[in-house]
This record gives sequence, C-alpha cells and structure tokens, in this order.
Amino acid sequence: MLSVTLTTSFPASSGRHWRPVPSMLPLTPSSSSPPFLRAVSEGKTDQEKTAELQTKTAPATTIIGTSAASRKEADSHQDTSRRPTNTPPPRPRPASLRPRNPRSFFASICSDLDELIHNFMDPPVLRRSVDPRYVLSGNFAPVDELPPTPCPVVRGAIPRCLAGGAYIRNGPNPQHLPRGPHHLFDGDGMLHSLLLPAGGDGTDPAILCSRYVCTYKHLVERDAGGSVLPNIFSGFHGFAGVARGVVAAVRVLTGQMNLAEGMGLANTSLVFFGGRLYALGESDLPYAVSVSPQDGEITTLGRCDFAGRLSMAMTAHPKKDPSTGELFAFRYWLIPPFLTYFRFDANGNKAGPDVPIFSVRQLSFLHDFAVTERYAVFPDIQIVMKPMNMVLGGGGLVGSDNGKVPRIGVLPRYATSEAEMRWFEVPGFNPVHTINAWEEEGDLILVAPNMLLVEHLLERMELTHTSLEMVRIDVEGSGVVTRTPLSAANLELGVIHPGYVGRRNRYVYLGVADPLPKISGVVKLDLAVAGNGDCVVARRDFGRGCFGGEPFFVPKGERKDEAEDEGYLVSYVHDEDSGESRFLVMDAQSLELEIVAEVLLPGRVPYGFHGLFVSRDELRSQRPQ
Repeated sequence: MLSVTLTTSFPASSGRHWRPVPSMLPLTPSSSSPPFLRAVSEGKTDQEKTAELQTKTAPATTIIGTSAASRKEADSHQDTSRRPTNTPPPRPRPASLRPRNPRSFFASICSDLDELIHNFMDPPVLRRSVDPRYVLSGNFAPVDELPPTPCPVVRGAIPRCLAGGAYIRNGPNPQHLPRGPHHLFDGDGMLHSLLLPAGGDGTDPAILCSRYVCTYKHLVERDAGGSVLPNIFSGFHGFAGVARGVVAAVRVLTGQMNLAEGMGLANTSLVFFGGRLYALGESDLPYAVSVSPQDGEITTLGRCDFAGRLSMAMTAHPKKDPSTGELFAFRYWLIPPFLTYFRFDANGNKAGPDVPIFSVRQLSFLHDFAVTERYAVFPDIQIVMKPMNMVLGGGGLVGSDNGKVPRIGVLPRYATSEAEMRWFEVPGFNPVHTINAWEEEGDLILVAPNMLLVEHLLERMELTHTSLEMVRIDVEGSGVVTRTPLSAANLELGVIHPGYVGRRNRYVYLGVADPLPKISGVVKLDLAVAGNGDCVVARRDFGRGCFGGEPFFVPKGERKDEAEDEGYLVSYVHDEDSGESRFLVMDAQSLELEIVAEVLLPGRVPYGFHGLFVSRDELRSQRPQ
C-alpha cells in the first residue's frame, strides 16, 4: 500500500463527493475518534485546494456500454499519450466541481426516504460489522483514483518472466461516503495495476495506476452524488431492508436507474481470456477493461453480454483450462434455476448451451467452483439467501442455515443438461473458495479451505477459521467421501501454478489470516505429504504491522520441463505503522519465500480481494474495443 497516511484518505477536495451523515458522525472528531472519522474531517491546505481548482479538466476517454449512461465520458481519466515522467500528472477535476443536473422531484423524495431509513430504522451504529466508521477504517478506507505514476524498485530487480507485464488487483473502494450500513463486500470495484519495467536490468521504475471500473452503477451514482441502490450484504436487513427495497423499486419505476443495465460492482477478481481482460463481480455480467502496455493506463471498455448469449450474471471465479484455453463458468440467481453452468471457447465466444441445475432447490452462496479434465465441481454450502428471514425474522438477506447438509455436485464438463449431475453429502464442509481439483484412479480430488463457524462470515469475519482440506470422492464406484486435513493454520485466498488447473498439482500457496480479512503472510504447502502431518513447507511473514492479500504465482516459463514451483509469488503489502505500501516479488522455491524484488508505491493501496498477472505478450494482444 502506500506512503499516504490515513488522514489524507478522504481529502476535502477529493474526486469523491463525500458527505457525512450528521446523525452518524460527530461534529468535531477528537484524537480518540476512530481513524475513519478523522480521515473524513481532515482536509487539504488552502494552497492545495487552490491548485486543484486551477487544474484543467483532462481529456476524456469514451466508455463503451449498452446504455446512454454507460457511454458517458470517463472524465476522471488522464491523457496517456506520453509515458509519465517524474513530474506528477495533473489531477482530474474533483467530482464536487463537475456540473450536475439538478435532482428530480422523485430523486429528492427517494433520497429523503433513504435518510429516514438509515437514521431511524437501521442506523449503522447498532451493527458494528456494517458501521462505516469501523468497516472503512485503517487501510480499508477508500482512496482516490491515481493516474499512471512511476514507482522506484527499491530492492533487487524485477525477474525476466515479469518484465513488461502487469499485476492487477481488484477490490472494493466506495466512491461515496456510505449514508447507511456498509459491508466490506459492498464497495465499488477499483483496479490497482502495476506495470513492470519491460527492459534494462529490471531496476527501471514501474508504473502504478488505480482506476474505478466504470460500471453502470458507478456512473449512475457518480452523477447522482450518492448511493442509489441498497447494498446487498448490509442494506437488506430486517424491515428496514424491505423499506429500502420499496424505495429502490420507486427509483426504477421513475426512471432513476435501469436494472436491465445491471447494478453490479465488478469489485472481486479479474480474468484474461480470448484476448481481453475482464473485471468480475458475481452479481453482474463481466466488464471488459484494458491496460495500456505503454503507460499502464486503465480504461473501462464496457459491460459484455457476448453477443447477447450471456444474461444476468457470471461468477467471479471462472476456470481457464491451460491446455485448451476454454473458460468454464456459472451464475447463481434469485429465481429458479438458482444455478446455471456454461462455457466459452478459446476465442472468447460463448460455446454450447446453458445448463440449468434444478437440483439446487435453495438459493445458496455459490461463490466458487472447480473443474477437472472431465468434470465441473460445485460446493453447495450452508451460506444461503433467506428473504423470509429478512421480512419476518429481522435478519439479513444473506445468512447461514445450520440445518443444511453441505454437499458437492459433480457434473460432466461438457454436459448439455443436468441429467448426469451427482451430489455427494460432505457434512461440515463449507468452502467459500476452491484451490484445485483433479481425477486420480477413479476418484475426484478437491482441495479447498473449509470455513469453520461459517455463521460468522458476514457479521464477525474475524471469528472464522479456514482449515485447508483434501476431499476425495469415489465418483466411479461407491460414492464414498474421505477428507484429509492439510494444515491447522488459518489459511485462505489460495492459488496454484496456473498451468495445473484441473490437473494434479503438488504445491499450493495461501495467505495467512490474522485474522480474516487481514493477511499477515504467505505459506507454501506440499500436497505430496498429505496425510502425514502439516503440509506447510515454506513461510514468509510480512512483519509487524504489515498485511497483504492473496498471493499470485507467476511461473518462470523458461523451460518446458521446469519444476512446478519454479516461479515467483507477487502481492501488495501495506505497512500500517509507516503508511507505506509496497509490491513484493518472492521466490517460490526458497524455504523462506525470499523477497527478490520490491517496489515502493507512491500512495496507499487498500486491502482488496483477488489479483491477476497479465504478461507482456497478453497486454500487447489485447483486442481493440
């Protein structure tokens, strides 16, 4: 993360139009107030404000989408015709200074109703897990967009396999100060891309760029100056959630937003396939984005329905076959069929029919899945959507069902219907993420972190513990399921060598939860010793007060016969004591995951979700919009 301190995270003249709610925030924050309050109240100097007022508006980049709103100019993007120099580029015009259309009568009424709900029916101060003063404190606080900015390599040199490529991390970054409850999962998607030096000895400056994914929701709420749609994980809670739903319906009926254009956040992950990079969030369709291989600028190209063949939504965790280039994915939705499976060919075209899975009879939180060379594997866990619990029981829309028995569904990879779907009960197995799956002597092997105390995932995430397990299913015989623990440590956000997806792999790399959602280090596990004790064989702790996120493995790719662990782990790491953020490159073969290169970033990069490394050749092969 970066050298910017928390007190400058919400500058008074930032491009964000923050507006504290009087009933929620104290008028004069004291030194003992939560960091989030001090960040909101403290602004820039008069000289800084005057300088920003004199900054010219940057040239616009056109956003391509399916509606007029999606085709608005992205006026926050800078001119990128020249490679950035050591002179910082001019800042975009603050959102508070952009001309806005006056609110309509219905928009004003809806906003007033939202305020009444937030302040009197469901004030966030009553639920700490969704109180923005705490949820968005520290390095979870949002940051401004950052135009392409050079960053020095302060240790070692960037390895050749990373040269000219970009590490891109997605994560939530709310553009407006929440007026009501806010969950960590609810922020607008922001991409933090680090373009690594392409030539020289690997010590030339890298280039960091941070941009919002210009989703339809982001553009609508940017122009509205505040939130328009309730947050899924925090807003739909009890009778107040019903009331927010009614207000949202009024907004739709009065033309303030168009649900057909999607209301997703694109804040979870990324995937590169078919010559295009996509930002993903499971509540909407993918958004195509591009990263310039020359200067690292990020541009949102638009929401993609793949020639009208993809509807509603797509998982944020599709699986790309390393041999065929095909992409396998699914969506879960609010009405039957609750689960639908589909795939794409190597050219990025939707292939084959959608496969509705009607044997999923309850809307579950199906966040991730796995593929093997012959099967698609779906964990059906105890996190479910419970609308009646919200209406009658005063609970949230998303919750846990302790009476449900978790199970794993196995479907032939190229199935055209669910006729061959088989379900295997696995009591107590609740993986939110999967690591990998493969076939072995008639058995199906699934490796995934099992989340214990799953009922705390949304309300008290710090109380959850994830234990990595190997599940073996006799899919061709008796259907017997056996489970092997791989480590007792609290591990999540795991990755493998991307060339082994769907094939038997030996090594797994995971973040060390301390506790979730913070990651204090990275471990390497050797699955070859499964069943003989703890499989952890290497570990790197980030240090006191330092936290990162999901590691990403990049193979060296220098020889066809190179070992599975020949490569590097990369991640952003933030020092909460100094306020600095850095990009680390770690040797995956060393016993201590030795740091071989380190880049000092020019500002703070908030904690986020999933990342991706896009090689130099992939950046150059990006298809035009």
